[in-house]
Amino acid sequence: MIDLHTHTFFSDGVLVPAEHLRRFEVMGYEAVAITDHADSSNLDFIVPRIVRAAADLNPHSRTRLIPGIELTHVPPALIRELAGRARELGALLVVAHGETPVEPVIPGTNRAALEAGIDLLAHPGFITEEEARLAAEKGILLELSARKGHCLTNGHVARMALRTGAGLSVNADAHEPGDFMTAERAETVALGAGLDREQYRQLRRNMTDLVARL
Repeated sequence: MIDLHTHTFFSDGVLVPAEHLRRFEVMGYEAVAITDHADSSNLDFIVPRIVRAAADLNPHSRTRLIPGIELTHVPPALIRELAGRARELGALLVVAHGETPVEPVIPGTNRAALEAGIDLLAHPGFITEEEARLAAEKGILLELSARKGHCLTNGHVARMALRTGAGLSVNADAHEPGDFMTAERAETVALGAGLDREQYRQLRRNMTDLVARL
């Protein structure tokens, strides 16, 4: 199991990175990314601390901690700059907070994030076919979300991805231990979005391949 989208107390989660990682390790995860929410006000604070946590904890854990960040409600014109700054600070995984239908995300965020070359577009809402094709061209994964509200458009996201060849991932967007997904839960989210079991296996391969590149 891999989860590419989780949060600690550096944003709106509840655990320190050490306990966060340990709980995923006990669940048998191969890797988990900490992708706390950031904009220009806190990016320089969060990323180095997650990088430090990964450096300290990974030698002692069977589960790999991937230092990442989720650019959240960032004006589209600033996404490219902040994604580059996050990578300079050591973020291995850059996630963009997509146009979920349950939050007032600025229209154009999905496209700006894809054009900026992020790694994962979280809960992209009613993503257009053109945007999904751009994700496919750039090798950017689109998220099927297990989180309440964000999951409402999973079926649409899956259809757009299957139509265009864009890669999919399934993530908990976990903020506390009760959000952490079992393998059975992850499969349920994917199948509930309309994937068949072979398509779900391909989704897992997408996530494994991305982690291997980081």
